[in-house]
Amino acid sequence: MKKIFFFAFIFCSTKMYAQKFEGLALTPPMGWNSWNTFQTKINDSLVREIADVMVSSGMKDAGYTYLVLDDGWMSRERDSVTGNLVPDPKKFPNGMKVLVDYVHSKGLKFGLYNCAGTKTCAGYPGTRGYEYQDARFYASLEIDYLKFDWCNTDGINAKEAYTTMSKALKAAGRPIVFSLCEWGTNKPWEWAENVGELWRTTGDISAVYDGYIDHGTWKQTGVMPIVDLQKGLRKYAGPGHWNDPDMLEVGNGMSVAEDRTHFSMWCMLAAPLMAGNDLRKMSKETQSILTNKEAIAINQDKLGIEGFQYEDKDSLEVWVKPLENDDWAVCFLNRSAKPMKINHNWKDELITDPLFHKTMNAKEHPYKIRNVWAKSNAGDTQKPLVAIVPSHDVMMLRLTK
Repeated sequence: MKKIFFFAFIFCSTKMYAQKFEGLALTPPMGWNSWNTFQTKINDSLVREIADVMVSSGMKDAGYTYLVLDDGWMSRERDSVTGNLVPDPKKFPNGMKVLVDYVHSKGLKFGLYNCAGTKTCAGYPGTRGYEYQDARFYASLEIDYLKFDWCNTDGINAKEAYTTMSKALKAAGRPIVFSLCEWGTNKPWEWAENVGELWRTTGDISAVYDGYIDHGTWKQTGVMPIVDLQKGLRKYAGPGHWNDPDMLEVGNGMSVAEDRTHFSMWCMLAAPLMAGNDLRKMSKETQSILTNKEAIAINQDKLGIEGFQYEDKDSLEVWVKPLENDDWAVCFLNRSAKPMKINHNWKDELITDPLFHKTMNAKEHPYKIRNVWAKSNAGDTQKPLVAIVPSHDVMMLRLTK
């Protein structure tokens, strides 16, 4: 009898700690991350200014909740007595808890970064061997989000490392969104649904529309190649477990059309929306893109279904995404260097999503059309859609029965 009880206890305990917190990130997380613009040049005053402008700019009202400090927030060595991570005293002279409290006072949530390896990508102390201690430290700070990178991990098994950290977060007792920044190297979409709330599907993004930035030993991937790398992954995504094609580069050097395309595709892909620009200096165009609530509503749709490419004709792609209440999002994407004409007869197109058992039949059921970027009504599906899409731009529509 004792043996049976002991086995049941071990089994229940293992099962309990193997599962992540339930009910987190039921829609793709939205927020801001420091890395794309600031890398390790972060400090207390920057965080406070970003928190302030997230509120004043309308970002918070649009749904951006998490303010995440990336690599470089800690000292080069752990505390010699406790072994805890130590916030850099020059960058954060008042410590981290005071800063977390300030961000929380703005109605925002706070996130930190670390790495599954022995050191972070910038050479700061990693978490390998300190998973449970670091999880307790994060819980004591009352953070809400952990981005967990994959540098300096030679000889480490990815599934084991991330599962261990997930168990540590659960054991620490504070619900923290767990972002697996594993770059897609070990196909986390196949095993991470019960480990974290989102997982990177690619290497780092760059603020280029197409192509790569070559750093010699590694490459940053452009927006369109990242979109292409999402093929075949949509079946793994849904409420509480998201494919993550990396942070947004809106406002970081591409054209307005390219930024709009970038944001639209992340909305269609049900991707996390983590802004990566300097919010204090963003242009009106950048602010308008990042806070377009109609586009964001497509991203945040409660069904949590990732969109897919329905058609590709001469670099004019048609992407579709099933939404709640039998609505659909349709995005015409012009990847070419010249304007492209749309001549789309809705009644001739029976759009089906066999994976999620959704069908759009405009011949039997007319839909009203809303142009998401023009923020205007655009008739209905009784008539063909005839329009011009500029180079590297999109026409994004919401169809409602």
